[in-house]
Parts: sequence; structure tokens; C-alpha cells
Amino acid sequence: MERNYVIPLRRAFQKVPTYRKAEKAVSATKKFLIKHMKVENVKLGRHLNMELWKNGPRNPPHKVEVNVELIKDKEDGDYAYAELVGIEKEQLKFEKVVKKEGLAGKLESVVGTKKDPKKEDEKKVKKEVLEKGEDKKAEKVQEVKDEKKEVLEAKRTEKIVKKDDKKSVKQ
Repeated sequence: MERNYVIPLRRAFQKVPTYRKAEKAVSATKKFLIKHMKVENVKLGRHLNMELWKNGPRNPPHKVEVNVELIKDKEDGDYAYAELVGIEKEQLKFEKVVKKEGLAGKLESVVGTKKDPKKEDEKKVKKEVLEKGEDKKAEKVQEVKDEKKEVLEAKRTEKIVKKDDKKSVKQ
């Protein structure tokens, strides 16, 4: 089920301190959607959140046009996903972290996980590439410095020659 709403927010944050208006706008949006979609769990999309906070915490928009979709999920239960009108729904990514129980879990939390040898090899290769790149950069920088020195020496000799010419003309 999908619906469009224009959510009025002005009254919700009128009587709130100025530095908390955007927070109240977010909570009012969720409250409105809980009431109208008849669902306990509401998730706001990234673009909707950005719209509510775009002018900072003191000046949220007075109205927001929202597209709401009711999603039935086995793991999380039913929830409403709200996003600005005209923006496609992003896939929500949930990663469940499986923690080991007992002694193994405690050891892993204290000591840390085992390191992958593949990742270590990749890190070594990256370091080597960076070092080679830095060597090349150092060579280029040295070349540029040498060129600058040559140009400065040429300018100095030109100035000396011009001064000598002026002195000889005056005499």
C-alpha cells in the first residue's frame, strides 16, 4: 500500500525552543505517519531527513510532501517507509552481526578477530604503490625546483647585464 501525504509541521514546532525545532519536526512527521498508516514502526528516508534538516535545527520547513509505503517484513515486522515525493525508494540495508557466545565471544571482544592474510597482502601492495608514487613525486618536485633555480639565475644575470648597460651609458 502506498500513499501520498502533505504533512503540516508548523504547529508541531511552534511552541518548542528554537534550537529544537528540526528535532520536533522529525518526531511530528513520525507521529503523523504512525497515526495515518496505523503502524507502530516508521522509517524516514535519507532525502526526507535531509529536507527536514536543510535549514539547520532552527528553521525546518512548514510543510513536507511525503510518499509513504507500507512494507511487510518477516524479520522486522510491518513498517512504513517515508520518502520525499519524486524520489525513488532506496533499499534499506540491514546487516545482522552474529556474536559468538561464551568464552569464544569474550576472547574475540578482548583480543579481536583474526586478521585475513589476503587483506594484509593487499595493504602491503598498496603501501608499495604509494611509496613508488611518492618517489616519482619527489623526482618531479626536484625537477621543478631545478627549473626554477635555472630561471631565477637567468633573471639575475639579465638584471646584472642591464645594470652594467645603464652604468656604461651614464659614463
